[in-house]
Amino acid sequence: MIELTKENFEEEVLNCEGKVVVDFWSESCDVCLEIMPDVKELAEEFAADFKFAKLDIKGNRRLAIGQQVLGLPSIVFYENGEKVEHLSGEDLEVEDIRKELEARA
Repeated sequence: MIELTKENFEEEVLNCEGKVVVDFWSESCDVCLEIMPDVKELAEEFAADFKFAKLDIKGNRRLAIGQQVLGLPSIVFYENGEKVEHLSGEDLEVEDIRKELEARA
């Protein structure tokens, strides 16, 4: 998974042709930390169809807000730089992410 920052977000996500999945997370978000290993597994499983990246909102809060990420965890799907889906909330489960990946692969 690519580590995103405000310096490389535009290049890696918004100017990217293809499908990108961004995991917005924070160390203070227990659910984020809980699902992270599963998201990494999905990244390996779906590597042929999607580029996976993660963004720690610490130090990147304005960027997250600019992407309408107001709650964590948030998994955001982009296609050719356009936001196409946003999964979010404390009840977010890995199966929800898997279903979205399978639908968009």
